[in-house]
Amino acid sequence: MRNKNILELCLSPDLGGLELYMVRASHFLDDKTKVISVINEAGKLEQYYKDTAFKYEKIKRYSTLLSFFTAKKLAQIIDENQIEVVHLHWTKDIPVAVLAKLFSKQKPKLVQTRNMTMTRFKDDFYHRFLYKHMDLILPVTHQVKEQLERFIPVDIRPKVEVLYMGAETPEFIDDAQKQKLRTEYGLGDIFTVGIVGRIEEGKGQYLVIDAVKKLLHEGINVQALIVGHAMSEEYLQSLNEGVKKENLEEKIIFSGFTREAQKLMQLFDCLVLATDRETFGLVLIEAMACGICVIGTDNAGPLEIIDNKESGLLFKKRDSDDLAEKIKLLVNDEELKERLGTVAKEKALRVFDSTKQFEKLFTILRAL
Repeated sequence: MRNKNILELCLSPDLGGLELYMVRASHFLDDKTKVISVINEAGKLEQYYKDTAFKYEKIKRYSTLLSFFTAKKLAQIIDENQIEVVHLHWTKDIPVAVLAKLFSKQKPKLVQTRNMTMTRFKDDFYHRFLYKHMDLILPVTHQVKEQLERFIPVDIRPKVEVLYMGAETPEFIDDAQKQKLRTEYGLGDIFTVGIVGRIEEGKGQYLVIDAVKKLLHEGINVQALIVGHAMSEEYLQSLNEGVKKENLEEKIIFSGFTREAQKLMQLFDCLVLATDRETFGLVLIEAMACGICVIGTDNAGPLEIIDNKESGLLFKKRDSDDLAEKIKLLVNDEELKERLGTVAKEKALRVFDSTKQFEKLFTILRAL
């Protein structure tokens, strides 16, 4: 079985787990076969390609009505590089990828890693046209697989195969490095709750702040480190105003954007994923790989990652009282915290190892 020329596609303007997964996939596959990445010229991904040996192209992502022009450029890249498989990640790229396939001479296979939920039937003419030209969808959880099988009619449904995301092997830091980072971010030597992700309301940073505030009012000395860049400046401003109003500036610390999230995770006593409905939860397995105890919402993706009270804890979504109770459990029981972190690390390495998952991805793409 010979290798295939692969194009990794992500025209998302954002920078989160979906986009970084695309970067990691392209870098891994580059060691196996010929790969070119196509990214949004107005996005945030170029920093991971510029001044490296990884081949990439930037194209302009036009609005839906003008996506024809984006697709024509993508088709040109496909033909110039003799691409046989286009692996896309952002659902909004499906129309562009389908048109590019039709415009190109190569007529590549189209594969999507599906990170988002599907909540309605795709039986209209537009979606039937799109999905009949797709060849494979790789949902990141079994729950998403069930949704795809429920909402995409069987006569146009591409093959569906679950492929989990994987966590990179972390670069562990020693106590001296941890202390240096604690000083850099103004962290005291107390129980630290961390949350990592884009700063937007759906990610639930406000729940962590509320939970920390409740615990402080109970006399429990905790602090929070909020890691990530602001997608909504208005939301970030409202968080900061609430922190100042409660005089919590020394207990709620914002790190801003960092490319070394896993290093900061190693400062946490626990990491919280507070999203209302997270399809997967990559930050959970990244923290687990570091041996950090994790707390996630009790629905969607975290249910396939966290075995409650075995490899982490689950809390009721949008319920800062319940989140505070789960954090309090860990504050008051160091042995529990350590045990959950140890089991979490073992599971991350056994089930969610990045190399294992990308090897599966390569095998799947190669077989098309």
